[in-house]
Amino acid sequence: MASTIRLKSKTRNNITTVRAIIRHPMETGFRIDIETGERVPQHYIKKILVKHNAEVIFSCDWSRAVSKNPYLSFMFKNSNIGDKIEISWFDSKDNTDSLETVI
Repeated sequence: MASTIRLKSKTRNNITTVRAIIRHPMETGFRIDIETGERVPQHYIKKILVKHNAEVIFSCDWSRAVSKNPYLSFMFKNSNIGDKIEISWFDSKDNTDSLETVI
């Protein structure tokens, strides 16, 4: 199965910018299905974890307030071309995905 994460990184002057898009429905649990009239069950990313060369450099807790197919962008120092970056997510239905790439 293909990853739900698309990741791009760019390094300049020892600072890396990481941009990622995650394919995920991010359902709040409040939306009503037009066809059935029932609420669509909640299904959203709860946690994001980012590692640089196997060391956690960034993590965040998300909630229902994040939109469908969320975009994540951040910068960090002390990185070099050839270093590894790994992004993982964990959702409210205990699904998970991760992507590891080289800067």
